[in-house]
Parts: sequence; structure tokens; C-alpha cells
Amino acid sequence: MPKWLRWKLLSVRLSVTVVTAMSLLLLSSLAVMLFYARKAIKDEALQKAAQTLEETVLRIDNILLSAEQAAGNHYFNMWPYLNDRAQMLKYCRRLVESNPYIQGCAIAFEPDYFAGGESFATYFHYVSDAADSVVHSDSFSGSSYTEEPWFKEPMATGKVGWMRQMVDLHDDEEACLTFCLPIINSVGKTVGVMAVNVSLVQFSRILLSAKPSANSYGTLLDGDGTFIIHPDSSKLFDQSVFTLAETAADASVRIAGESILSGETGYKRYTMNGADYYVFYKPFKQTFVYGRVMKSNNWSVCIIYPKDDIFGPYNSLSYYVLAIAIVGLLLLFVLCFMFLHYWLKPLRILTKSAQHIADGHYDETIPNSRQHDEIGRLQDNFQQMQQSLATHIGELKQLTATLQERGKVLRKAYDDAQKADRLKTTFLNNMTNQMVGPSEIIDKDVVALSELQHCDCGECARLVGDIQANGKAITELLNHLISLSDEENRKEVPHD
Repeated sequence: MPKWLRWKLLSVRLSVTVVTAMSLLLLSSLAVMLFYARKAIKDEALQKAAQTLEETVLRIDNILLSAEQAAGNHYFNMWPYLNDRAQMLKYCRRLVESNPYIQGCAIAFEPDYFAGGESFATYFHYVSDAADSVVHSDSFSGSSYTEEPWFKEPMATGKVGWMRQMVDLHDDEEACLTFCLPIINSVGKTVGVMAVNVSLVQFSRILLSAKPSANSYGTLLDGDGTFIIHPDSSKLFDQSVFTLAETAADASVRIAGESILSGETGYKRYTMNGADYYVFYKPFKQTFVYGRVMKSNNWSVCIIYPKDDIFGPYNSLSYYVLAIAIVGLLLLFVLCFMFLHYWLKPLRILTKSAQHIADGHYDETIPNSRQHDEIGRLQDNFQQMQQSLATHIGELKQLTATLQERGKVLRKAYDDAQKADRLKTTFLNNMTNQMVGPSEIIDKDVVALSELQHCDCGECARLVGDIQANGKAITELLNHLISLSDEENRKEVPHD
């Protein structure tokens, strides 16, 4: 780690503290902002999907309603001519030509309806090719059509409605839905069926044009989950959401399918082939029109929304914001460190000066401060303290030198006193040794005088003379000691 970036530096720690505080504040703000932004994006996607679903249902229902009304109008016009085959062919063609949504029309009667026991059905439709629209019409005299679902079911039930499966009335016809209208004679008996075909291509165009995003798509499902409309034509009428759930091996697909078929409006999240999707669904409900047969088809309209289409821009924005935040925090750290490193320069100078002073360099020069804040005043006060300390240290050094000189003098005087004391001791020992002999003689003489009871005068006079001579010698020695002591006392007395 570079020397200028060590953790022990106050500027680094202050910068880290500031950046940490700003990071917490910034990340908290970003978290709140991104949370509400994600919620707003999700709500917007839900609103857009709901609006798209509503528009799609209305547009599809407008086509269905147009085909139903056209079929109903032609039904009432042709009803008086049910026994005229030529009129049936005429109305069949007129119905297709008068409505752009209707691809084909079939009018079929039960066997033995006409005289002679013949079966009759007429069929008219447009076949689109690369050049132009070609008109195709057929009249069937056989009874093979009686087993077709578009004829058999309405004849058996007498109910008006759309077929739940695709019906092919001709080999070159496009996939279509069929509106079946039973033909009832004057006595109330169902004698035939009018079947009107609407091409699924028209509904596919509606769903394709209703894409809320680039990768989203719409589907139309039957009541059992079978795809009526799907961008992938291979899934039409052959696959359902549940077969997809089996191939996807993900429980979320089945849960989403069950929710779609529940008849409710909402959305679900599911995973398919490793990608996340949102499906927004709504039951297909017919618009109420007076005289219209309001029969529920159990259809559901769905908008498949890839998660990346919804949250992709949000995620990209989050990454950009996070990257900008990280770069901003790093830039903030650098700027904080630069400014703090500059502002704390006097403290570093004072730290080095204090270390030099602690090492004994009391004359360390502290520069004048250019700042007028607390750090500047601290540097000025430290400079005054250093100057005062240097002055006191100088005085102490001078006093120490004086004390050292005086100590040397005292040491010499002490040594001289020790020497003189040793000389005195030696002298006293000598003098004492010299006094021992006369003292012993005197002692012997005194003892001898005390023992003599009768002595002659000459002997006594000799002993007394010895005592006097030795006593005089001792007295001289003592006088000499007193004289030497007086001289020493006079030397020790200081002179003014």
C-alpha cells in the first residue's frame, strides 16, 4: 500500500468515514428510488397490458359481432325462400361478399328436406392467393357434410354459437372459426344450419398489432386451454397450456394456465426454457347488443410479456446508476482525501516537529501557518510553545553548565578535605605513638614511687625528674596539636 494511503493517516480515515456515510445515505436513497421505480414500471406494464387486453377483446368482438349480425340479417332475408335452392346459393354468396370479415359461408339442410329425398348444401368462400382473391363456390348433393361438427352439433342442440375448434370446409381454406346458426322452419323444427367462417388470420393480426413491447405477443385460448390463436401456428388446436407445462417441466406454467382458465383477470409469472415471463390474462366477454345471443365462449385473451421487456430498461438503468454511484463515491473519496491531506498538512508538520523535539532537537524551526482556522491557531500556539521551550532549555543548559563547574570546585574541595583528613589521621597516629612511650614511663615511675616505702632521696629525685621530663614531652606534643588545629580552623573560615 502506498505510504500516502495508509490507514493510520488521519486524512484516509476521515475520507473513508465521509465516503461511508455518503454511501449509506446514497444507497438508502437509491434503494428507495429503485423500489418505487420498479413498482411504477410494474404498475405501468400492468396498466398497459390491461388496456391492450381490453382493446384486443373489443376488436375481436367487433369482428365476431359483425359476422353474427351479417349472418342474422341474411338469415331473416332468406327465411321465406328456404325451399328454393337457387336462392340459397344467392344468399350464401351475398353474405360473403357483403362482409369483409367473413371468409366463407355454408348453408346446409338435413337429408330428405327437399322433394325427391336429396341432400343439399351450398358453400361459397374466397381463396386468397398471390395474385388476387379468387371466388370459389360448391353445391353438394351428397350427405357427407352431415357428420361435420359445424352441422351435426347445431342440428342436435339447436343452439347458436361459435365452434370451439377449427373447421375446414374446403381444402384450400384458411384456418377459421365458424359461427353456426340453426335454420328453423315455420313449424319450429331445425332443418338446416348456416355456418359462417371468419379467418383466424384477422384475429392474429389484431393480436400482433397489440404488442405492448418488441418481444411480447398475444394468444387466444379456449376453455380447455387449447390455443385458438398463437404466433406459432404449430400450436393451434393441437397444444394447450398444460401440454406446454409438461414440456417446460416447471410448475409455474401449470399454475399460470390454471389462473388463466379460472375466469378471472390478473397476471402471473412463469418460467419457460430458462426465461421469465409475465402473462396478463382476461376472460373474453361479448359486448352486450340488443338481440345478440349472449353465450359465453369460455375464451381467454392473454398477453405474454417477457420479463426483460418490462424490467430490462429498469435493470440497465439500475446498473448505470450503481456504476455512476460507485464512480461518484470513488471520486468523492479522492477529492476528500486531497482536500483533507492538504488541510491536515500543518498537523503532519507539527507531528514531525514534536517527534524531533522529543528526540532532543528543541531548536526545531516551525514555519508560520497560512491558515486561520483551528489548525492554523494550533500551529501558531505550537510555534510559540516551541520557542518558549527552546528559551527555557537554553537557560537550563546554562544553569547546568554553571552547576557542573561548581560541582567540579566542590569535588576538588572535597578531595582536598579528604586528603587533609587522611593527613590528620596519620599525624594523630604518629603523635599518639610518640606519646605512648613517655606515658608508659610515667606510669611505671608512678607505680615505682607508690611501691617504695623507704627510698633514698637520690632515687626519688631521679624518678620525679623522669616524670617531669616525660610529662613535658607530652605537653609539647599536645600544644603542637592545638596549634595545628588553630591553623586549620583559620583556613576554613571564609574571608569576606
